[in-house]
Amino acid sequence: MDFSALALSPPLLQVLAELDFQTATPIQAQSIPVLLQGKDLVGQARTGSGKTAAFALPILQKVQLPRRQLQALVLCPTRELCAQVAGEIRRLGRRLPGLQVLVLAGGQPVRPQVNALEKGAHVAVGTPGRILDLLEREALDTRHLATVVLDEADRMLDMGFREDMERILGETPAMRQTVLFSATFPPDIAALSRSFQKNPARVTVVESEAAPDIQQLGYTCAPEEKTALLLRILRQYQPGSAIVFCNLKATVAELTRALRGAGVGADGLQGDLEQFERDQVMARFRNRSTRVLIATDVAGRGIDVEALDAVINYDVPSQPEQYVHRIGRTGRAGRRGLAIALVTPSDERKVEGLEEATGVKLERPRVETLPPVGAAGKVALESEWATLSISAGRKDKMRPGDILGALTGEAGGLSATEVGKIEIQDRIAYVAVAKHVVRVALQRLSDGRIKGRKYRIELVR
Repeated sequence: MDFSALALSPPLLQVLAELDFQTATPIQAQSIPVLLQGKDLVGQARTGSGKTAAFALPILQKVQLPRRQLQALVLCPTRELCAQVAGEIRRLGRRLPGLQVLVLAGGQPVRPQVNALEKGAHVAVGTPGRILDLLEREALDTRHLATVVLDEADRMLDMGFREDMERILGETPAMRQTVLFSATFPPDIAALSRSFQKNPARVTVVESEAAPDIQQLGYTCAPEEKTALLLRILRQYQPGSAIVFCNLKATVAELTRALRGAGVGADGLQGDLEQFERDQVMARFRNRSTRVLIATDVAGRGIDVEALDAVINYDVPSQPEQYVHRIGRTGRAGRRGLAIALVTPSDERKVEGLEEATGVKLERPRVETLPPVGAAGKVALESEWATLSISAGRKDKMRPGDILGALTGEAGGLSATEVGKIEIQDRIAYVAVAKHVVRVALQRLSDGRIKGRKYRIELVR
């Protein structure tokens, strides 16, 4: 369906045209008309199906800009997903003058968020824990909420947020519109819907969508051979970006050290990291300064990286749903994905279960077909990029063009091909630069000015 057939306002249609969004995805085509009518909805769709725009566009259509009051609340399981959702809402709403979208999530001081709420906002995107904290402080006024969205509701239930979600919904107006989006529809989601929604429409596009094209492989090894096997796999497939999933955070730390020691550009993501460290890890991975990210399921929730080349299950998950969620991050946007599992003898029963659940049998190539690790146990899998941080962000009016101009202008002297992805967050910005010029870029940005001001510039390691 063409977006022009969805009765959206001219500013929203203008933005969609500017972004070259012409045809609505199935979840968008089926959900947007229902939500524009103000009805409750349960939407079931896999990650990467376009569900953010499916609920964001109706919110933006109905928001009353002159009223600087909170009119829509989106709950997400992780801070990373909150940032992604808020960024998409801002992008789609960029032709709406004065639109204010806040991220209300943990890992950041609460006082600036309280101050921002006092100034007024139209839409908030937050994690359950921080939203409850703000409610208890009486800093979050829910009286004018028209829409509440639970994004990745099944993940929030998996993470133990059921009671928090119920408490939050209990603090919102009875006449609100309640929207649930979930990749799966377990009994807990059905129970949540019965308790808090009024005659919701049900939109399911999982079965009707073409399955992503993902090659699924399983390599057999003994438990003590897994790290050596992983290095051989990385040498064989040379992914530009890959996520390696482990079941335990202790394994994440051990494997990160082992891969770095073998010359792999790797970072670990696990629950013991401070939020600032986590943000840096994710910024490096998104801009490909890090090629391999090692994570647990909990730490990896909310990760959404474009053009992910491979997902590797260092540990086979115990539940088929976890496996499907992991590998669903590759094989998007028409590209063929690659999912590899390291299978020990004790994992064979798990593999049988996930093959039965997914209807796909893992290809089982012989380990002998993989190349040996190079000299001194090294694997050539370092990134060609490095990341610099700049002590200013969106709230300081920093824009990507400002950073690009500072690096490629007369003072910077870099070519455009030596500058990679630029990511602007609220109070910090990250830019990828080619490793062979990183020292020059660091020095020139530190000595020079961006938009006429000096900022703190650091190399993110």
